[in-house]
Amino acid sequence: MVKAVCVLQGECRGTIYFEQNSESEPVKVTGQVTGLNPGLHGFHIHEFGDNTNGCTSAGPHFNPLKKEHGAPTDAVRHVGDLGNVEAGPNGVAMVELTDKQLQLQGAHNIIGRTVVVHADPDDLGKGGHELSKTTGNAGGRLGCGVIGITVG
Repeated sequence: MVKAVCVLQGECRGTIYFEQNSESEPVKVTGQVTGLNPGLHGFHIHEFGDNTNGCTSAGPHFNPLKKEHGAPTDAVRHVGDLGNVEAGPNGVAMVELTDKQLQLQGAHNIIGRTVVVHADPDDLGKGGHELSKTTGNAGGRLGCGVIGITVG
């Protein structure tokens, strides 16, 4: 089993945990994000583990297969497309999902990359906006953190 963690910093904060039993199994993603406006917020893995210029230096969504942006359940999507997290009236979003394209080992390893929480909902590539097929038109980057290996 491989485990990883990401501590989000910025306008929103939180801790996101990743767990994968084997390379052939999906990655389980859990955690909490605080300091959000109520509603949906884009939730993605970005290409670079670089936060030297805030969340901007994390680059685009992690997309090793060079596909268009989509929903986590779509066949055509970026590896880093995890859809949305939803904050309740208290500004807290609980994260609990599994994803078959993410990996904590192997070709699509996300360790060393950045989790970004966005200001707006991800339209999952279906919004018709010029940014729908690249970013989901999810708006500004409210918080981010680099994914690192953690102990059991």
